[in-house]
Amino acid sequence: MKNLVILGAGTAGTMMANHLVKKLPKNEWQITIIDQYKTHYYQPGFLFLPFDIYTEDQVKKVGKKFIPKGVNYIQKKIELISPEANKVTLENEEIINYDLLIVATGSKIAPDEIEGMKGPEWHKSIFDFYSYEGAKALRDKLRSWEGGKLVVHITEMPIKCPVAPLEFAFLADSYFRNKGMRDKVDITYVTPLDGAFTKPKATKALHHLLVEKGISEVTNFNIERVDYENNKIIDYAETEVDYDLLVTVPTNMGDALIERSGMGDDLNFIPTDKNTLQSKDYENVFVIGDATNLPTSKAGSVAHFEAEILEENILKYIKGEPLDASFDGHANCFVETGNGKALLIDFNYVQEPVEGTFPIAGIGPMQLLKENRMNHMGKLAFRWVYWNMLLKGVPIPFVSANMSTKGKKIEA
Repeated sequence: MKNLVILGAGTAGTMMANHLVKKLPKNEWQITIIDQYKTHYYQPGFLFLPFDIYTEDQVKKVGKKFIPKGVNYIQKKIELISPEANKVTLENEEIINYDLLIVATGSKIAPDEIEGMKGPEWHKSIFDFYSYEGAKALRDKLRSWEGGKLVVHITEMPIKCPVAPLEFAFLADSYFRNKGMRDKVDITYVTPLDGAFTKPKATKALHHLLVEKGISEVTNFNIERVDYENNKIIDYAETEVDYDLLVTVPTNMGDALIERSGMGDDLNFIPTDKNTLQSKDYENVFVIGDATNLPTSKAGSVAHFEAEILEENILKYIKGEPLDASFDGHANCFVETGNGKALLIDFNYVQEPVEGTFPIAGIGPMQLLKENRMNHMGKLAFRWVYWNMLLKGVPIPFVSANMSTKGKKIEA
């Protein structure tokens, strides 16, 4: 009996377990998935938690219920990967041997990477919303906050869901308007990029919305430290931005396990073939989701599309066939813009977001790069899709793993 081991039971790891349990011969392969955490979080919901749009129960469930029958589930901390020896060491020095390894250990915020960020004001006047604890603490703060300078800040790229900080700024504008106190809140969006997003056409549309909503923008801001005593963030050029309430996206890093195992880059992301999803250093190791160093968004939709490609390549690898299933960097993101509306963007490694219809060419019903109510409903509906289809490896109708150009206004 051969062993396929999946490290991480988050979005990507759970999807791969559900994909592969249906395809691998049960008399030849044992699938094992390992994760130390009991709770599975719907991370896109962290954006809505601070604004009381979602409740705590809507963004978390017991992870084990999504692990399919026939998969060996181990809830323990992973201490070390030894890729040369094809083994994984768990807590209490338990050894798990593997023939094939899929690394799906995700990424985490690292606020301690920036001086002063995770100091005495952490979750008091300085907050994140990329963790369950941070989003919940920020919700409690916003309920009673009386106004002032709100700064929404990105430390550095890459981050999970690059549009989420913009969405937070838009939702904050809507939130304070609905509370009748928008005139008491000054919102500033601070980014290390030279524009609102990583893609030019989307940047143009999103910058327009910032202007329309009266949100100031500070670009090319590379933070050096947080002066929490004087409520300032300061970059390497000594540019200062004052705040009363700082909502920051700290440095995102791969799991510390990757550093301990010597398998990652400076941010603990694993060098991965961007098309096949095979590790560049170890032939029998594959990587998926936020654990990779791929030049695409770290988002649930990307992990979903990668899972379909990786399923094909795992099956080909086992048969000794060429890994010709190729991932194109496909990402599909709803961008909340407040007031019950949203944008939708669809792009890949080479094609930036463009206008058009999605998912059915010429029909939609969703419009790309257009702010409307339908896209907002799609964003909210995605939570049901996530729990009931995505995690379980159920195909989503009309949505292909690689980006379709049909129905899109793509320039020659």
